[in-house]
Amino acid sequence: MEHISVLLKESIESLNINPDGIYVDATLGGGGHSSEILKRLSSKGHLYSFDVDDYSIARAKEKLDSVGKPNYTIIKSNFENLKYELNKLGVDKIDGIVYDLGVSSFQFDIPEKGFSYNHNARLDMRMDDSLPISAWDIVNKFDYKLIADILYKYGDEIYSREIAKKIVSNREIKPIDTTFELVDIIKEALPKKELSKKGHPAKKSFQALRVYVNRELEVLESSLRQAIEITVSGGRIAVIDFEPLEDKIVKNVFKEGYTTINIKGLPVNPEEPKLIRITKKPILPSDEELESNRRSHSAMLRVVQKA
Repeated sequence: MEHISVLLKESIESLNINPDGIYVDATLGGGGHSSEILKRLSSKGHLYSFDVDDYSIARAKEKLDSVGKPNYTIIKSNFENLKYELNKLGVDKIDGIVYDLGVSSFQFDIPEKGFSYNHNARLDMRMDDSLPISAWDIVNKFDYKLIADILYKYGDEIYSREIAKKIVSNREIKPIDTTFELVDIIKEALPKKELSKKGHPAKKSFQALRVYVNRELEVLESSLRQAIEITVSGGRIAVIDFEPLEDKIVKNVFKEGYTTINIKGLPVNPEEPKLIRITKKPILPSDEELESNRRSHSAMLRVVQKA
């Protein structure tokens, strides 16, 4: 299994790396971004990389070791704990950080993770095995309304009610244990016109379950705010996202940093903007990358600099 980092060259160049600086890869994954950052650091610089998945960490460590530089630290933790984990190591300021959001190729390609509708496995979808709720819990224990709400809010699934109704009726007969069982139920719930469309009919539902299980949107917003706080003046934050809900959060958090607060009837906040746009519009994958890596198709890179 090969993990191909998306927008690798563009994101690394956008960080404008200071060889003596402190950098963070919030999403270690296969180690593609981390290894490229590490190559550009001197012995005075240091890289901190976050991940919660043991398999990804083991594979990425091999890649980082092959660079031949010891000045990196892998932190087994969610990037929601960015400030806390770095503070434990005596780090309160960083020179830059990169996020490559979404599920890594490893997690999609390992059936046991239960992320993919293309592999039959027990429903799980937890990036971190210690999380209390899995996809299995949602489809087998949550009530009809909550399931429908999750599918609609996090997957933009317009047939969320029909799918939720089918899930509830099927689980009354027997538990819905596997990804393929869920796929079959989703197909049963959708009208024929939807089944004939391009793309997998379960894509939106699986996305919604994954995002909810891993609290991806809440975690992202919290981490971005922490990143803005601890990045030094002139340091950069680069974010690669893949889905409209993620991109909306990235844009909104960054937008808050571009402008001063002006509430009617109150004096203008004298505080200067915290962020400077480096990318006016998101950077998209090249035609060459789109051709060689199908998972890059919806990727967008946004970059800001701390003022």
